[in-house]
Amino acid sequence: MSETTLKATIQDDLHTAMRERDQVRAGTLRMALAAITNAEVAGDTAKELSDDETLKVVAKEAKKRNEAIEAYQGAGREDLAAKESAELVVLEAYLPAQLSDEEIAAIVDAVVTETGASGMQQMGQVMKGVQAQVAGRADGGRIAPLVKARLQG
Repeated sequence: MSETTLKATIQDDLHTAMRERDQVRAGTLRMALAAITNAEVAGDTAKELSDDETLKVVAKEAKKRNEAIEAYQGAGREDLAAKESAELVVLEAYLPAQLSDEEIAAIVDAVVTETGASGMQQMGQVMKGVQAQVAGRADGGRIAPLVKARLQG
C-alpha cells in the first residue's frame, strides 16, 4: 500500500469533519487546503507540493493563527482569540512535535562547533545550519535569541 501524502490526509480529515459536522475543524482544514492549493499554483507553473513543502504551508498557517491570537488579545477580543486558538489546535495536529529550548540550544552548540563561528558576524551562517537541522520543529523567532546568546557569550 502506498504512503498517503499530507495533503491527502488533510483532505480525508476534512471529509470526516464534514460528516461529523465539526464546523471549526472543517473550516480550518478548508483554509489549510486553500493555502496549499495557492502554494501549488503560485509561480510560473503549477506543481504538486512535496510533504515537506506542504508542512511549511501548514506551519505558516499556524504562525498566522499565533500572530492573530496575540493581536486579538492585545485588542481585548477574547472571543476572536478563542476562535483562532481552536483553529491553531487543529493545525498543530499536522505539525511535528516542537523542540524544547534545551534541544534547540544543543543543536545551536553543535552547529557553532561545526562551523567554527566565533562572533556575531557568523550569525547568518549558524542560523542557516540550525534551520536545516530543525526543519519546522521550531520557529526562527525562538532560534535567533539562542544563537545570538551563544555567539555573544
